Amino acid sequence: MNASVDMTLPRSSYDERRGRLETYFDRTALDAWTQLTSDAPVSKIRATVRAGRDSMRDTLLSWLPEQLTGAALFDAGCGTGALSVAAARRGARVTGVDVSASLVQLGGERAPKDLGQGSLDFRVGDMLDASFGRFDYVVAMDSLIHYPSNEILRVLGAFASRTSNAILFTFAPRTPALSLMHAAGKLFPRADRAPAIEPVSESVIRKGIAASSDFAGWSIGRTQRISSGFYKSQAMELVRP
Repeated sequence: MNASVDMTLPRSSYDERRGRLETYFDRTALDAWTQLTSDAPVSKIRATVRAGRDSMRDTLLSWLPEQLTGAALFDAGCGTGALSVAAARRGARVTGVDVSASLVQLGGERAPKDLGQGSLDFRVGDMLDASFGRFDYVVAMDSLIHYPSNEILRVLGAFASRTSNAILFTFAPRTPALSLMHAAGKLFPRADRAPAIEPVSESVIRKGIAASSDFAGWSIGRTQRISSGFYKSQAMELVRP
């Protein structure tokens, strides 16, 4: 069956999760993320998360061309913009979008002034907003880990309709350890806890991509899992052959 991913899924579910992420990053955890994404000393647990994020960012960047001069790149869920800056330094015209106004502002303050032939345009908004335009590359690092598989596929389908070369994204892999942590988080909610991470089966993502006409002309390329203490994330590449 070559059916399109159901784009009529209740938008309220996506919007509700997006709203919780905005509240978390703009209010609850702004100081923690400001510190985590800097060189400031952090706890041993957060140090493993920082190391995992650094490794994942390096992995995704290694999947992009070394020369991106003139290429348009969309950093979906850019946070404080570390990946955006690295891509711009390779010559890309980067549009970085995040739901958190506070993180976007911080990214703008940290961004270097001299990017050579590259450019940065940080914006606050929804990564599904088609008004941001078309791109050669889309990168979504850890911006989909709070969504279930059907919503991940819907977002990827939207990206596919306005991307020319490659989509690089990450998801939370369904492992026994991560599933246990997910279940514990639901059993023992805490007001300042981050929005729940949704462990997703790689096979479900692969089957969903193969079955949907939204991904006609696309194929799955490289995949890489990064595990560093409390950080567990899996990268996957969608490419046009």
